[in-house]
Amino acid sequence: MPKTGPFDNYSDEYDDWFIINKYAFQSELNAIKKALPDNGDVVEVGIGSGIFAEPLGIKEGIEPSKAMREKARKRGVGVIDAVAEKLPYADQSKDAVLMVTTICFVDDIYKSFQEVHRVLKDNGHFIIGFVDKNSPIGKFYLEQKDKNVFYKDAIFFGTEELYEILKETEFKINNTYQTVFGKIEEINKVQNVLAGYGKGSFVVIKAQKI
Repeated sequence: MPKTGPFDNYSDEYDDWFIINKYAFQSELNAIKKALPDNGDVVEVGIGSGIFAEPLGIKEGIEPSKAMREKARKRGVGVIDAVAEKLPYADQSKDAVLMVTTICFVDDIYKSFQEVHRVLKDNGHFIIGFVDKNSPIGKFYLEQKDKNVFYKDAIFFGTEELYEILKETEFKINNTYQTVFGKIEEINKVQNVLAGYGKGSFVVIKAQKI
């Protein structure tokens, strides 16, 4: 069963985080932009309220939470009720697939990645944005896990862990980017996006279908 309860019940609180932490949010967007292809048919899996899709110019995606789908549609984003483990797209039909903070809420990460592989065209790109569990903010979220309505049921991953899962599901790593340095509440300007991982709490992996 998809973990939609918190997103159905607290959809406004979800969006509020990005408004309150606007500089961290913009830094995350900039990191994703570095990895996204300039053109082609791109979909977002776990599109949420469309808060990333809209500024990134992504026009469609899937989202199992009803409240989030309604918000995404108000932002002009086309959204289908579906889950990552069963994507409603034809084989080899997409140029790129984006997941932003979605991986910690899927029921089966291997099945989800296999589905992305299926719908991607040959040499298509899979872009994953996530909070690294080994980063300062990742460690804080893990400590606060039971107190946070969104992260209570979440499963966090580290970058190297995802590298391994991507390789096992027939992807190769192209690039990795990182941003969001220091404590969220102390970020008062848009931060740089650096190559690699290990310092920034928000990491973006750009992988390619083999």
